[in-house]
Amino acid sequence: MKISVSSASPADIRTDALILFFQGSENLLPAGNTALAKQVDALVKTSAFKGKAGQTAVFPMDGKQIIVTGLGEPEHFHNALLEQAAAAAVRTGKTAGLKTFAMASSIRLKGVSEAGYHLLAGRGAAWGTYTYDINKSDAEKKPACSLTFCGKVKSRAAIKKAQAHGEALVSTADIANMPGNQATPESIADWARKMAEETGLNCRIMNKTALEKKGCGGILGVSQGSAKEPRMIILEHKGTDTKVRPIVLVGKTLTFDSGGISLKPGKGMGWMRYDKCGGMAVLTAMQMIAKIKPKTPVIGILGAAENMPGSNAIRPGDILTAYKGKTVEVLNTDAEGRLVLMDALGLAADYKPQAIVDLATLTGACIVALGSAASAVLGNDQQLIDTLIKHGAEAGERHWQLPLFKDYTDDMESDFADLSNISKSGGAGTATAAAFLQEFVPDGIPWAHFDIAGTAWEESAKPYQAPGATLVGARTLVQWVCSRD
Repeated sequence: MKISVSSASPADIRTDALILFFQGSENLLPAGNTALAKQVDALVKTSAFKGKAGQTAVFPMDGKQIIVTGLGEPEHFHNALLEQAAAAAVRTGKTAGLKTFAMASSIRLKGVSEAGYHLLAGRGAAWGTYTYDINKSDAEKKPACSLTFCGKVKSRAAIKKAQAHGEALVSTADIANMPGNQATPESIADWARKMAEETGLNCRIMNKTALEKKGCGGILGVSQGSAKEPRMIILEHKGTDTKVRPIVLVGKTLTFDSGGISLKPGKGMGWMRYDKCGGMAVLTAMQMIAKIKPKTPVIGILGAAENMPGSNAIRPGDILTAYKGKTVEVLNTDAEGRLVLMDALGLAADYKPQAIVDLATLTGACIVALGSAASAVLGNDQQLIDTLIKHGAEAGERHWQLPLFKDYTDDMESDFADLSNISKSGGAGTATAAAFLQEFVPDGIPWAHFDIAGTAWEESAKPYQAPGATLVGARTLVQWVCSRD
């Protein structure tokens, strides 16, 4: 979606559709649009539109369509609702065959700056254009859409960021939504390499032979039962500040997770194409970073593998040796993501980074605890966690901290190896998984772990997106990285 600015007023802008935001019954048009606000308010009062979150309605007016879109009541507002409202409006407009959209250049919304509005609304509008249909035999070519912010703007910087973010989200969404037979470790590596070439990132791919030489027994063990060989994908944004150490982003990228020998139930297993969403968030974030070019150097690492129950698959009771030498007893082959991440975290530490952040669809326990309302965050550095939660809220992604007590580390002890991959007690699954990961982060490196099991994809259509990957985490990571400039 091309995003631009016009000096025309919302009432005068020439467009297929003008998007207007409502918070409950309150029209959020900025001052100076009294006549337009009165016209729209009169139409809304005679309709079923109540300004609820996700609600939209369309009214014809003066040669264009007015799309009103709701943010819900003020007391329940959070930034995600603004981005979702913009996406919902564009999806509604596209369904009606509309291609060009406009919205006011500012908004009367408490707690949201003009720049924040531009980024959230612009990015949401771009996300609203996306539909995953590449495997539909009757899919039609997607028409190009545009968005214009109409009226005076103080700065276009956030609008440029919105376009860059939107392009990265839409670009990565196809491979994020592909099933395991199409999005293999090799094909994801090829996609990452091509993206890096186009955007100026450095890219290094470690194949099976390279992983064996490095001693990455976790990712190699997980992939043993699959015909598809693993890949460790390393992307690098050099940045311009040579005095600072890099930030490293790590993503679990299980292209399909059958559970291995500890086989998952058949019902719902098809959704396990989305066990790669941690890696997809990192891939999206690195593409955003490449387009925006922050000063801070950033490394992205994706551990890509497939977990299958082939004749060579690892068994419960097997012992694997991670990169850097720690041994792990595999008591459940369906707790495989942490085995991939233990190698990726070890590689991340080699960069001597200022911080490591990993993202993974790691535990069902996270869904039990938080549902789909927020991602869990845990780590070894409270300042880092607080900062990520803050920037996540600004970016429209909610995160909730869970504790990481020593008790959880003790619960991961093994009788036969340094660690086991599941706890003895069976309780606090999200925290014990994070405690396991912490053992592969050297002392002195700030580290945070996002469990995105409940937020990484939608299983049913929402007003703001079709079923599929949300690419959650990417927005938070980029907001955080850019804040350091």
